[in-house]
Amino acid sequence: MLPIAYRQTQRFLLAYLVYMLAATFCPPSASAQLGKPEGLYYKSWAIVIGVENYLLAPKIPGAIEDAKAVAQTLRRLGFDEVVELYDKDASVRRLQQTLSDFLPRKVGRQDRLLFYFVGHAGVTQDLDGKELGYLVPWDAQIGNVSKSVTFEQLKEFSRRSASKHTLFFLNAAVRGWEVSAAQPLSLEGRLAPEDDTERRAVQVLTAGDRGEPLSQENGRSLFVQALIDGLNGMADRNKNGWLMASEVGDFVQQQVLERSKGIQHPLFVQLEGDGDTVLIEGRKAAFLSGAVPQSPAERQQAAKIKFEQAFALLQSGKSSEEALELLNAALEYDSTFGDAYVLKSYVLLEVLPNLDGALSAAKLAMQYAPKNPDSQYTLGLIYEKRGQYGEAEQAMREALVVNPNYRDVYFSLGTLYADAIKDQPKSVEAFTRYLELGGNHARARAAVTQPAIPTKP
Repeated sequence: MLPIAYRQTQRFLLAYLVYMLAATFCPPSASAQLGKPEGLYYKSWAIVIGVENYLLAPKIPGAIEDAKAVAQTLRRLGFDEVVELYDKDASVRRLQQTLSDFLPRKVGRQDRLLFYFVGHAGVTQDLDGKELGYLVPWDAQIGNVSKSVTFEQLKEFSRRSASKHTLFFLNAAVRGWEVSAAQPLSLEGRLAPEDDTERRAVQVLTAGDRGEPLSQENGRSLFVQALIDGLNGMADRNKNGWLMASEVGDFVQQQVLERSKGIQHPLFVQLEGDGDTVLIEGRKAAFLSGAVPQSPAERQQAAKIKFEQAFALLQSGKSSEEALELLNAALEYDSTFGDAYVLKSYVLLEVLPNLDGALSAAKLAMQYAPKNPDSQYTLGLIYEKRGQYGEAEQAMREALVVNPNYRDVYFSLGTLYADAIKDQPKSVEAFTRYLELGGNHARARAAVTQPAIPTKP
């Protein structure tokens, strides 16, 4: 058996994230927005654009993967409508239509709007010598400003947009915004944060300054890693439960500057207004007292925040011990938090090995998260490592009942049958299904293609 190795943690966590966080909602349309919403916003919109395979410009490897990771994170933060535009869907015509027609018709005055772009960008000058930044769509050339989306167009869009809060995340080294004077943005310590959230805000965070190289870490965009860490709660440094755009901007600037060894300088500016986009809403009292959550809803929210912080630490390869402490804290707040038991069981299986603890957590995951296939899958991996091969097979089969297309489970079953149970036909069957679902591991290919061993006459 080849259990999930520690070096595969990020792939496991990404697959787990996809399972847990994929959700869509259907709130009322913008035209129905009369009066104040029950929460901060009637609806939250996100436009996520990733251009990797340009028609006329150099390829940007990993751009779409980074964009999809951001989209998943935004869904988990409660963004109701996340529109994803990749490669051909991010043509100049489609982007112009999105900015000039789709969003103005859909976004209401009590809404939140976030715009993420990864792709080529540049800076030119207008007739007065003023710097003018621009984003390059899929079918445009670098330097062809007439077929690009200029910052002036984005500024004009933001002026016409009815949204209360608008936030741009631009994964590009670019400048060219004409910005107002800096304003104190954070809600920290204010007596009435709900009043401040009514103030309009248009804010921009770019990955770097003009012409800077964009750093990577472990083959992925450093800016995106820091951004997702911040959105997952790590930017809320005083742990009061409120996560503001200004906090994320400060966190990303500090993280990228340090981790790039000073060669990349993200820019965060206030384009309009003196408000601050709220990314995670906490309790008003938390601004002043930092009190321990009391009601069931407050405790569940606190548990979710601890869980997300633990997930972010593991995904970034940082302190596993701290991640485990955060998971334990989440379960103290909510002892029925099934997904926290799932992640804890995995950590105790592969990251901080403790088979007895892993087994206890996995059994609780089965109880409280039976519809999460990783509950059964991780339990199967634990049984396999304990030498309980029959129980391992049964648990993995139960994972496939929940998700019949879970590719990794078929690979694990293939190795279990081959190495431990010694059932070659079942091993080939499992490996075959793994390959049919898009797997490409050499062992699976070899097991399926090797000739059958002839039986003795």
